[in-house]
Amino acid sequence: MEIIVRKPTEGEKKFMAKQDTWESGVDRFNWYYDHNETCYLVEGQAKVEFEGGSISFGAGDLVIFPKGLNCVWNVIVPVKKYVR
Repeated sequence: MEIIVRKPTEGEKKFMAKQDTWESGVDRFNWYYDHNETCYLVEGQAKVEFEGGSISFGAGDLVIFPKGLNCVWNVIVPVKKYVR
């Protein structure tokens, strides 16, 4: 399974800003994605560990998580993200 991290286009930023928000303080927790999720981080920094590796991302990144991903979130700096 592949997690995609990239910089969003201006159009994607505007679209994502209309979506629901999710926030977390510094934390470590297990997570399972039962559907594809796209998020745009507006604050913070995190690292996600999964079978086969890990990936880090932070404020300004657009992240796409695939359905079926089982992972561990490590929130290093409190995170605020728009989620679709």
